[in-house]
Amino acid sequence: MRRAVSVITFCIAPALAVTGCRMLGPFSPLRPVEQVLIYPDSPVPALGDREDGGGRQVWIETPDAKRLEARYFAHPQPQAVALYCHGNFGTVDKWSIVARKLSIQHRLSVLVFDYRGYGRSTGHPNEPGVLKDAAAARDWVAEENGIRPCDVVLIGRSLGGAVAVDLAARDGARGLILESTFSTLPEVAKCHAAWLLPEWNMTQRFNSLEKIRYYHGPLFQSHGDADKLIPVSLGQELYAAAPGEKHFIVIKGATHYDDHIRYCAPEREAFLRRLPPVGRALSVE
Repeated sequence: MRRAVSVITFCIAPALAVTGCRMLGPFSPLRPVEQVLIYPDSPVPALGDREDGGGRQVWIETPDAKRLEARYFAHPQPQAVALYCHGNFGTVDKWSIVARKLSIQHRLSVLVFDYRGYGRSTGHPNEPGVLKDAAAARDWVAEENGIRPCDVVLIGRSLGGAVAVDLAARDGARGLILESTFSTLPEVAKCHAAWLLPEWNMTQRFNSLEKIRYYHGPLFQSHGDADKLIPVSLGQELYAAAPGEKHFIVIKGATHYDDHIRYCAPEREAFLRRLPPVGRALSVE
């Protein structure tokens, strides 16, 4: 993502210098730039380069007729059913490895899915569409296990954290687990390319800071204090706004790309064991 920022900056800077603020209106080229930076191209990996955690391949239909590829890891005796919302880079070929680890380590039945436009999923990604995708995936895994959608544990990493927060705020969740996520997307842009993506001109906002106030269930959040992409302060700002029972772990020396599953497994397991029984999760009416 950092390389994408530098390349786009190099390409667009001369145009901005020539045309000035006239380019910063509704027809600004910043919107395509925003699209590239937030949703980098995530094609299906070449066969020789493919990392794959396995799992049962399933296809999920969205209300607006998109087809999403997903991988499902069913545990024979799950303590919880979970939906994993991955970040803005990579596909289920990679993220299925994470889902498999979570399933084994914490006795979870886990579904991980690709957003529209990622990997083999159809369509093109945008904020409303990605949120629809997550709702469809959550509904699928709930139906597969015969539980209510609000009884699914939501796990979100980076951009996927904002996706999980949206679902939890809209419909409730048995529990919410967030890794390396942010308060709002414009706040992330300020840290890297404030002039390139001015806050007032961003269409993709993912305002988790506002949404999380509507989620009153249990929250477990972790963030590395060496995260240069999404500073830990943005995660702490989001955490402070959450009204329910909550727990925050700062992982010393961890960057945005480090494995949170390995770093805070005991604390995550304790959180999962404290969750309310299925059928008693708070739903949002």
